[in-house]
Formats: sequence, C-alpha cells, structure tokens
Amino acid sequence: MVETTTQTPIFDFTGNWLCLDFVNTVNDRPTPYRREMLDSYSDLVTWSQQAHILTDDQAQRLLEKAAHHPKDASAILQRAIVLREAIHDIFFVIADDASPNEGNLAILNTELAEAMSQARIVPKANSFVWDWTGKEDALNHILWLVARSAADLLISGELHDVRVCSAPDCQWLFLDTSKNHSRRWCDMKGCGNRAKVRRHYERKKQSSA
Repeated sequence: MVETTTQTPIFDFTGNWLCLDFVNTVNDRPTPYRREMLDSYSDLVTWSQQAHILTDDQAQRLLEKAAHHPKDASAILQRAIVLREAIHDIFFVIADDASPNEGNLAILNTELAEAMSQARIVPKANSFVWDWTGKEDALNHILWLVARSAADLLISGELHDVRVCSAPDCQWLFLDTSKNHSRRWCDMKGCGNRAKVRRHYERKKQSSA
C-alpha cells in the first residue's frame, strides 16, 4: 500500500487585520482559476494557528472534537465560508466608497451576535482583556474571532484605509498602513513585483517598436 500525505497549506498574512487575512484565503478570486484554500475544517484550524489566534493545544483539541463530530465540523466550515464571503463583499465595496449590502451585514451580525454571547472581560496583569466562554470545545470559536475582528474594523478610524490590491488577478484586501497611504499592492514582493516586471516589459517593447 502506498501512503499519501496531504500538504499543510501555507497562508499569507499581508492584510494587516485579522478579518482581511481571513478574506484572503482565496487565490485568484476574480479569475476563472479561483483557488479555495479552506477545503476542510482542518484547513480552518491551520489558518488560525498560522494567524496566532489558536495555540497548538487549542488547535489539537478542536481537531479531535471535529474528528468525533465530522458533520458539525463540516457545517462550521460552510458557515466560515459564508461569513468570509460576506466580509469580503462588505469591505470590497467600502474600499470603493460604496455602501455594503444589507444581506451581507445581516450575515456578519448573526455571527457577531453569537460571538458576543460568549464574550467576557477577564483580568490580565494590570489590565483587562476580552476572552470567550467555552472556547476550548467550541468548533465555531474561530468564527467568533473573525466576526469580532470585522466589527472592530467597521467601527474603527482605520476603516477607510481598507484597500483592494491593484493586480486584476488578485484583488486581495488589505489595510493600508503606509505613511502616505499610497500602497497599491497586497504584497510588493508578489503582485507589486509582477506589475513592475510587466511595466518594464511594456516600456521595452514600446522602445523597440
């Protein structure tokens, strides 16, 4: 018997805000070659580990529970995808100075309401922080964090610094934290560099002509 191994996905975190990084778990979104990176509940947990919102122990507990309740885990994954697409559409239109669809806001508010029903304030050192009741065993704990992140961005002073990557085959979302707010690419080493190469090629072609 030949053993096969599934490669662990490596996610990108150039969005500068948790919910935007979550939105960017689709590659080539506006093209016919769109590639989904969240193909399983395990992928959702892996993304959370790489985003540093779950510890390895927390991730292991969720994976063990998902293995015992595969239908529940599959349902949570589908909810995660629906939430992700709603958050994408909300911030995509805001980046274009338009108003988000009420249906997408309703999806976010539904997940947010469930998340906040589990939220609590706990002491930490000389201050207080947000925490969550029952997070150790909740398969949808990840959704709580993403929904809260999207809500925080919507009411923050940084909302209008949300941008869409200028690469037509990318269009990932990111928060522009550059000094003059002129960032155009989700990643200068990726989309930005490819754009530079294209411009160089076009200039060379024109000069040759």
